[in-house]
Amino acid sequence: MSAAPAPPTVEELGWVAVDDAGAAGIARRVAVDCARRLGFSDQRAGEVAIVAAELASNLYRHADSGALSVRCLRRGEVGGVELVAVDGGPGMADLPFSVADGHSTAGTLGIGLGAVRRLSDRAWGWSQPGRGTVFVAQLWPAAGAPAQRGRVGGLSRPITGEKVCGDRFAARLAGDGSLLVLVADGLGHGSLAAAASAAVVDTFLGSSLEAPGAVLEQLHRAVSHTRGAAVSVARVAAGSVVFAGLGNVAGTIAFPDGERRGMVSMPGIVGHQSRVVREFGYELPAEAIVVLHSDGVSDRWSLRDAPGLARQEPVVAAAVLLRDAGVRRDDACVAVARGGELP
Repeated sequence: MSAAPAPPTVEELGWVAVDDAGAAGIARRVAVDCARRLGFSDQRAGEVAIVAAELASNLYRHADSGALSVRCLRRGEVGGVELVAVDGGPGMADLPFSVADGHSTAGTLGIGLGAVRRLSDRAWGWSQPGRGTVFVAQLWPAAGAPAQRGRVGGLSRPITGEKVCGDRFAARLAGDGSLLVLVADGLGHGSLAAAASAAVVDTFLGSSLEAPGAVLEQLHRAVSHTRGAAVSVARVAAGSVVFAGLGNVAGTIAFPDGERRGMVSMPGIVGHQSRVVREFGYELPAEAIVVLHSDGVSDRWSLRDAPGLARQEPVVAAAVLLRDAGVRRDDACVAVARGGELP
């Protein structure tokens, strides 16, 4: 059996609100800037431009309250562009049919998704009639890069009016192939909150520690020069999860039928106030997912409201939960992880 691929590191470049026809141009410029930073050829950067513009244009023409997230992904020395299109309706009953070339109706994202699928190394999504659609496209420097399905994914969004987000997620592999997943909520909003969560993420990604409690202790010492953050860390494996948290970053084991099992986080602020750091272990059935989210996401969500979402790739599940439960008056972040690969 081949070793599980390490999850990419993610740099969020921001959200483009698709509320007028000019949003396609903004999305195109942000995505192409990302591609050029990552060393894409002119031809491949042009294909990134087409995909970004098509996604934004389709959101404007056919969707409600649409937005496009542009992200840089890095796997070692190689970087890719990821575009996550999220809308609030009308949704589609048959997404694969709706993205086929030649299919376009007022109730779907339209014919442009055929081009998106052809030009992207990976393009996939999930839709629910009456609730909306999430569509993800990845493009790597050389077209035809190997497709990799993820066991972990996340998404963050700043409070309305801010350009930078104080909430972040990150993930890395442990030595045994299990996943270490982190969500950090920098105190407050704006650049200082973003600096705090960035320091947390940088320390986490550079650490060799694998026990969530030990990771939190290290983070507490390392980021004392910042304003601090609420942080949760989960080690997710097939059949089990170990969790440790300080502050109000929720950890939940969620089941497709709507059952939820909360994981215990202790009071405190990483970098400033640490009363007790404790780890807790939980069983993780194969059908369940692990969800970590900041307090910018309402706790009133349930997978029962989104049938089939638990079997989607984690970045799609994170985007749906952020869309449906994210609070606009706060930064928000959701990370989703699975104990094993999707069948």
